[in-house]
Amino acid sequence: MSGAPTAATEHPTGAGTPYPPLVEPGPPLTAAQTARYARHLLLPEIGDLGQRRLLAAKVLVIGAGGLGSPTLLYLAAAGVGTLGVVDDDVVEESNLHRQVIHGTSDVGRPKVESARDAVARIDPAITLRAHPERLTVDNALEIVGGYDLVLDGSDNFATRYLVADACEILGTPSVWGTILRFEGQVSVSWPGRGATYRDLFPDPPDAASVPTCSGAGVLGVLCAAVGAAMGAEAVKLLTGAGRPLVDRLLVHDALTATWRELATSPDPDREPVTSLEAVDQVCGAPSPRPPGTELSVPEVQELLLRRAAGEVDLEVVDVREPHEHAAGHLDGARLVPLGELLAGRAQLPADRPVLLYCAAGGRSGQALDHLLAEGRTDVQHLVGGYGAWLAEGRLTV
Repeated sequence: MSGAPTAATEHPTGAGTPYPPLVEPGPPLTAAQTARYARHLLLPEIGDLGQRRLLAAKVLVIGAGGLGSPTLLYLAAAGVGTLGVVDDDVVEESNLHRQVIHGTSDVGRPKVESARDAVARIDPAITLRAHPERLTVDNALEIVGGYDLVLDGSDNFATRYLVADACEILGTPSVWGTILRFEGQVSVSWPGRGATYRDLFPDPPDAASVPTCSGAGVLGVLCAAVGAAMGAEAVKLLTGAGRPLVDRLLVHDALTATWRELATSPDPDREPVTSLEAVDQVCGAPSPRPPGTELSVPEVQELLLRRAAGEVDLEVVDVREPHEHAAGHLDGARLVPLGELLAGRAQLPADRPVLLYCAAGGRSGQALDHLLAEGRTDVQHLVGGYGAWLAEGRLTV
């Protein structure tokens, strides 16, 4: 089987390990390094050689967000000599409850710059390579190819599949993690040695069928738990210590304080990935919707002006949560949280059209698809949601 590990390699301490270290050890430790990493050196599974491997390693972190924050901080503290971070976003205030690598003074700054400063505060000797760009078909192989290991903390399926495919083509192992609400997942994809991401999830889902952290929420400290697990896997893979999460998926439920392990395996019938596709054009693409059901901000503006003039009757429905509605909403909007709508606990008027909106368009798209499937033909939603409405300066009607 392609996922079977090679023969066990001999650990420096003499204990057999199922997977070899990813990197060769660097030069002997200096006196300062010996003092800094003294607690690592006491661990037989890491020791002097393992620490020298960490210092020689190059690790790429995808995303300086909820999962990238703790992994970058701890890998820098652990002495991973070269860290790369890919992120084209800027720090927003809503990031701060979970993205602990950034602070209030970083709001508005590129995340890669904030991350570089944070790593430098931990250890200025660590090299941080900033990639202030989005990973694409054109740059993925070049960027990923410069590193020994990838940690994928991306927050969208387009990037996740692109990272998985690039790693499979290059044979680069990766640690991936996901978080949502109170649950997280962690696993290791190592092409040729175990299951990869596409073995578990062959095809990307429709965006409308998958909740996001921006729409469903996430417990801030969950990022630390899952990020720490990802960091531990990285250290193990780089040094050859322990048993990594190859062919295993770890599932964490913070509400019940449980960790569950699921066995995985490569799909022997799956065609191997040999080239990158424009994943961002197919991943998460919603199912085709009837013409006229998806409205832009100008179209909604015109519709609301006509409603104000008495030319049309219209029910405007906000499918966000109460605290979001209280912070700002379209004039005259009725609050019907998505969960209540999907559960059938909210009755929408049948005698007039319904306009749905949410924060960014994902939840209202789910509501739209749900109502269309029930047979309604007089429903529409605002593409881009209330965020797009605010961005275009259309605050009142």
